[in-house]
Amino acid sequence: MRFAKGHGTENDFVIVPDPEGRIDLTPRRVAALCNRYTGIGADGVLRVVRGEDAEWFMDYRNADGSVAEMCGNGLRVFARYLVDHGLAAPGRFDVATRAGLRTVELGATGHVTADMGPAQVLGISTAGIGDRRVPGLHVATGNPHLACVVESPVEAFDLSRAPDVDAVRFPEGVNVEVIRMVGRRSVEMRVHERGVGTTSSCGTGVVASAVAAAQTEGENRGEWEVRVPGGSLTVILTAESTYLRGPAVIIAEGETCL
Repeated sequence: MRFAKGHGTENDFVIVPDPEGRIDLTPRRVAALCNRYTGIGADGVLRVVRGEDAEWFMDYRNADGSVAEMCGNGLRVFARYLVDHGLAAPGRFDVATRAGLRTVELGATGHVTADMGPAQVLGISTAGIGDRRVPGLHVATGNPHLACVVESPVEAFDLSRAPDVDAVRFPEGVNVEVIRMVGRRSVEMRVHERGVGTTSSCGTGVVASAVAAAQTEGENRGEWEVRVPGGSLTVILTAESTYLRGPAVIIAEGETCL
């Protein structure tokens, strides 16, 4: 099976080209591909399949094999793969996802900007992180997020295990972010992703973090910097939508027997 490996701010993915959808991508196979000791190693798998509403559909799976609605870093890596392999021309085009159509914009090289759609703020809840209980904002950005604005440095929070959350509010799990303001429209963030664990970055979580920080500061628009362990991303909040801009690179290609 052919594959490529790519990442966006160290949120890494195995890319499986399968235009006609013939590969049996079972949860067990996804987990084997993502295993960092016996597989290729990744936070998730992006399968490149022909779509109905757009030419290409991003079939995204978490590292444990579960299906996810969206992935912001994955979307940018997916778009970079399409352009690098001549499957799409540089410029603007749509990608079909389980969360709906998403428009991406990129050149032959450089950063990728993705229209992530409008974020939905769905109320407040809390997360148990280690021995702390912290409040957070429930934000939907294609995936569910609980974005918790804190005052301590984000490194002080133990995200090695899944935070304790309200199972009634989040029956299918939730991504949990801890966020701290570090400057004017600038925040630092760490995340525990459902179905993956602690990752260096999470695109939909970065958007949710910017939304939560903006509400905390009484600003619902503008450009925000979000610093994650894997680098820095830009979120643009408008009245109509949210946009995620940052790097996306393909680092390897090959064949695997997995």
